[in-house]
Amino acid sequence: MNGFKPRDWNSHAPYIAPGYKSTILRGPTKPLIALSGGISEASGPVFARAAIRDLDWDLTRNGRVNGEPLGERIVVHGRVLDGDGRPVPHTLIEVWQANAAGRYVHKVDQHDAPLDPNFRGSGRCMSDENGNYVFYTIKPGAYPWGNHFNAWRPNHIHLSLFGPGFATRLVTQMYFPGDPLLALDPIFLGTPDEAARNRLIAKFSIEKTEEGFALGYQFDIVLRGRLATPMED
Repeated sequence: MNGFKPRDWNSHAPYIAPGYKSTILRGPTKPLIALSGGISEASGPVFARAAIRDLDWDLTRNGRVNGEPLGERIVVHGRVLDGDGRPVPHTLIEVWQANAAGRYVHKVDQHDAPLDPNFRGSGRCMSDENGNYVFYTIKPGAYPWGNHFNAWRPNHIHLSLFGPGFATRLVTQMYFPGDPLLALDPIFLGTPDEAARNRLIAKFSIEKTEEGFALGYQFDIVLRGRLATPMED
């Protein structure tokens, strides 16, 4: 995340994607102005492991009130890498998602699906010295959204990564293999290059699947370069 490289628009969605209707209202319509940052934007604040509580990385346990959360348990793991394939250690990674019924714990979400009292749908961890990270969670459900007639968002997990300061925050989404809604989703299709889009889809991992407990999915995050993971603005 250090330094600046121009964005490759073939690997990232544009600011305005007509199929994703809200971008027409909120995307910039005038030329962007580059603002030169100082040392404070590039170097602080730094997130330490003290920012991580004991169960932040385990969404199957960090929201329990009186039982287990409902749904399919999964373990999501991967590495944070730079454009040369080198690990990026000590990166704060946050996740948020809908529950197994496709509903977020948020007052704006009024989707007619049940909330799960034992699942809050958010967590965080830090990559280790080799760039590895892991989350335990529940596979999120699909849900309707008002973008167009009969619009449904595919199963997905949001991820946010922080570098050495707030100015280096990156946000992306992880999708699941074989989801038929991917071919119909304007947000996923907003990334113009097919190869780049496919880097948003996690890989099923039998090696990380835990017998009798959770299916494993691998999702590596590449921060820049020709194999960069598509990011959101």
